[in-house]
Amino acid sequence: MEKGNIGVYGLGVMGRNLALNLEEKGYRVSLYNRTVPGKEENVVSSFLEKEGKNKNFIGTDSREAFIDSLEKPRKVLLMVKAGDAVDMVTEQLLPHLQAGDTLIDGGNSHFKDTGRRMKDLQKENIRFVGMGVSGGEEGARRGPSLMPGGAEAAWDELKPILQSIAARDEEAKPCCAWIGAGGAGHFVKMVHNGIEYADMQLIAECYHFMKEVLKMPAHEIGTVFGDWNEGLLNSYLLEITSEILQTTDRDGKPLVDNILDSAGQKGTGLWTSVSALESGTPLPGITSAVFARVFSSFKSLRNELSNKLSGPVPENITISETSSPMSDLRQALLAGRIITLAEGFFFIRQLSKENEWNINLAEVARIWQNGCIIRSELLKPVRQAILSGSDLAHLLEAETLGNKLEETHPGLRNIVSTCVQNGIPAPGMSNALVQYDMLRSKWLPANLIQAQRDYFGSHTYERVDQPRGEYFHTDWNQKNNKS
Repeated sequence: MEKGNIGVYGLGVMGRNLALNLEEKGYRVSLYNRTVPGKEENVVSSFLEKEGKNKNFIGTDSREAFIDSLEKPRKVLLMVKAGDAVDMVTEQLLPHLQAGDTLIDGGNSHFKDTGRRMKDLQKENIRFVGMGVSGGEEGARRGPSLMPGGAEAAWDELKPILQSIAARDEEAKPCCAWIGAGGAGHFVKMVHNGIEYADMQLIAECYHFMKEVLKMPAHEIGTVFGDWNEGLLNSYLLEITSEILQTTDRDGKPLVDNILDSAGQKGTGLWTSVSALESGTPLPGITSAVFARVFSSFKSLRNELSNKLSGPVPENITISETSSPMSDLRQALLAGRIITLAEGFFFIRQLSKENEWNINLAEVARIWQNGCIIRSELLKPVRQAILSGSDLAHLLEAETLGNKLEETHPGLRNIVSTCVQNGIPAPGMSNALVQYDMLRSKWLPANLIQAQRDYFGSHTYERVDQPRGEYFHTDWNQKNNKS
């Protein structure tokens, strides 16, 4: 019996579509899915009778048979829920694996867990790869963006397989590249998801502005987003938003108007914010988007407080006569996206240095250009900025992006101002503007904060007239008691 070239453990939505993608690219794929107690359906058998019928798959009914069906060195793609399930499955498979075999975790695992698993399995001479997979169901089937990292010794064997199923950029290069050691692959995927949160929030705030301030119906807003979906604003998220807003429900009303305003999350945005706080890296745009989802989930509290807390009401909204709201809104969206990408890449740069991952930021920008959820035209100038200035500490140092913000930040200011004056919450745009203004501020009032810290906690401070790294302390009570 011929052996499988690669195995897929877990036939959920992503697992089955990746399996189909692999088989379509010429690989013999072994399959296994755990039996769920109380369910009569055998997931593997059902798959082979439907989508996988008459295709080059090997179905197995036990973990031992699954591993035995693979050619050596074995390559196993785990498509199971992130967290304890990955550790459990790894532990169950380990007795059947041999030195030189490779486990690939294709779920949304936390990058620290991935680093730990890689180190633990190194002791058994098992290669562990944590791979970010973006693109959703359609991407998995037709071509995702793949972000593998971990045990680099496995890359030569995995490269032809993974790059064959990945999406292609405009130069027909695969949107799959080795990211780095340890948890680098899952870290980059985590930041990708954080940027996704922020991008979705910015688009939602544009929708909110057009709905509440400009009193536009959903289908007209959808048309505007469709018109905007060109040039630097061209993106997958804007494309699907246009389609969503022009979709009607069974009652003839826009479907979006019948959807409860309470957004969910699976945790990767939260992880991005927490990791940024732990490393001391500012991510105000991404973090505000996470909190916006959290606020939305408190629907009953918002309903109650909407009748108790006063503020501007939609019926009395005012717009400055000197502004052009639609033009400003378009500028605000572009400016917000530039600032969001800049903060995301800054975070990747910081953690890459901290963990010695040596992540190639230009390659990250390239493999995000297709197949993933945040794919957009804007990633092309981002990549060019990185390539043209390898010593850039921050993307906003790049002349091309800085010039674009010079053009667009006035519109962002006008929109934020209008929102504040009229009680329209715009946390994504507001925090993008705050970040821009803080980054361009030569002086910030942190000297007073440091003086306060020294006063109550003797935390010391540096002086403007002395070299950096020299610290001083003042006995503030003694100074204040002088006559």
